[in-house]
Amino acid sequence: MSNVIVNRVKEFLKRYPPFTFLNDGTLGLVSKEVEVKYFSKGEYLFSQGDPAQNFFFVLKEGIVQLAEQKDEKENVVEVCDEGDVFGVLALLGKRPYILSAQAIEDSLVYAIPVGVFEKILEENSRVSLYFAAGFASGQVVVRSDLSQSQKARSEFKELSKDNGLMIFTGQSDLNFSSDVLCCLIGKNIGEAAKSMSEKGVGSVIIVDENKFPLGIITDKDIRNKVVARGLSYETPVEEIMTKPVITKTKDAGFSDLYLTMIKNRLHHLIFTEDGTSQSPVTGILSDHDILLSQGNSPAVLINALMNTWDVNEMAKVRNRAELLLKYYLENEVAMDFVANIISEINDIIIQRAIRIAKNKHDVDFPEASKVKFCFLSLGSEGREEQLLRTDLDNAIVYEDVPQVQQEEVQKYMLTIAEDVIETLLICGFQPCPADMMANNPQWCQPLSKWKEYFSDWIISPNQKALLHATIFFDFRPVFGHKALSDEMTDHIYQEISGKTIFLNFLAKNALLNPAPLGFFRNFIVEKTGEHRDKFDIKLRAMMPLTDIARILVLSHRVVGINNTFKRFEKLAELEPHHQELLLEAGKAYEILMRMRAIEGMRSESGGRYIQPEVLGKLQRQLLKNTFAPIDELQKIMRVRFQLDYFAS
Repeated sequence: MSNVIVNRVKEFLKRYPPFTFLNDGTLGLVSKEVEVKYFSKGEYLFSQGDPAQNFFFVLKEGIVQLAEQKDEKENVVEVCDEGDVFGVLALLGKRPYILSAQAIEDSLVYAIPVGVFEKILEENSRVSLYFAAGFASGQVVVRSDLSQSQKARSEFKELSKDNGLMIFTGQSDLNFSSDVLCCLIGKNIGEAAKSMSEKGVGSVIIVDENKFPLGIITDKDIRNKVVARGLSYETPVEEIMTKPVITKTKDAGFSDLYLTMIKNRLHHLIFTEDGTSQSPVTGILSDHDILLSQGNSPAVLINALMNTWDVNEMAKVRNRAELLLKYYLENEVAMDFVANIISEINDIIIQRAIRIAKNKHDVDFPEASKVKFCFLSLGSEGREEQLLRTDLDNAIVYEDVPQVQQEEVQKYMLTIAEDVIETLLICGFQPCPADMMANNPQWCQPLSKWKEYFSDWIISPNQKALLHATIFFDFRPVFGHKALSDEMTDHIYQEISGKTIFLNFLAKNALLNPAPLGFFRNFIVEKTGEHRDKFDIKLRAMMPLTDIARILVLSHRVVGINNTFKRFEKLAELEPHHQELLLEAGKAYEILMRMRAIEGMRSESGGRYIQPEVLGKLQRQLLKNTFAPIDELQKIMRVRFQLDYFAS
């Protein structure tokens, strides 16, 4: 092959994974061995059952369709696009092809010899991970692929360089004091305390004549060990110092230092020249320094929220939480941890907002303010899945009161709710378009009315009732008397018991959005409206999983687990024969949550509608891999709830 053609092949391949993971020299060697093949429209590259050839393919131009022959029917599995890798059985297993590949239009492909690539597969972990994660077109998808996919996405990208968030990566910039107050052993407590006061510091390191650290005295020690006990200030420092000291070198990694302080419950960590107590002191690290270094860490943000009653300050803290979320998403931090942190921040804002409102209005409602109530988060926030500040779904349930009090009590509850919603809007959340919020009188009701709502929805499951069920059945208590929320849960299960028809309706409703398995070359996109030509990740991928998880936990009478991927984890315990599939569904949902949040932050939107052109090859393949468990679960639901025999 001429150098001109080799260079063209090389320039093309380096745009697409897994070739993007090769260095220039290796890619050049691969490009020299490539065979350029032309296939006319309708021609087969290989057929199902054929022995694997000695090369795999990359589509250069045209369209190649991968199909499976089953029950005398041909089912299209995937349609390959420019840069797609396919026919990898020759590389991975040398087994007969399980799919057929046919040119749908005149096509040009690059055939990569297996011999030249096998060594690369062994030596390059990123290349082998690409194939292990099921990213090649038409590759056999096994259930372990989504775990590999999550790992792959992390491996295939650079870490964020936001130093203020590098708490677990060892890359954080760390500020500490190198001007350390030391006190020679044998001095008395009064001298040590005077030195601390003059220097304006809260600790002093007790050292020997070589400046080797022996112990430490803090303000707390003087308060608890000297003043509280009435000790003389003439007492030698060694009698009250904390010993032995834990030491490190200042060059130790941030995560090592941070975890050492957590593990040993330290407020101060001493630096020495060689990191041991047998060398001179060079610095001291305090927990305050750690907080400053963390910048936007959860501890700092939560502490800031807990120490302010100013709504505008709360809004600033919630804005800072977006930086934290961005870092977590970019660096593949576990989604359950991310969801818990963001939900905790959101919950604290709601709790503070309610307390602010009560402090403002309780004096005007002396009797109504004594009525027990519970503020509920619904929908995605109720499931602890609202990473972005999308629309609010919430409600209030309060204890039943005599009819004569009802009007006054509801007025009070609505007044509180109005202030809370206003605070949440100031903090950047969006109002619910359907007005499913606690300041709507319909959703601010006594317990008896809520029980009536749930009974009606369960007994008469029309389309509107099913819509309400998908939102209100995921309620979660955020503030107030949890017992009211528990009573609602108990009532739901009492009503469902013996009424399997409700679950049939709920299951049928969950299957309205089948897994979008046919979008491979082009997305199934919205055809009209403002989101035309965009992919609806919520409707077409996330909702089917949330609906299935909800129905299954209801059928198993599982209480207290709202989060979708945690529901799937619990269901995997309850249904061991479907364990792998259910765990895979949970992983799929985590991936979808992350993709939606990343898109939302990229486009400054709710992330629901994804523009296909912004997704790279790996992202598209990863998204495709999440559809497989949706399809399998929907088939199980159809059989379990007898939906083929269920009346429309």
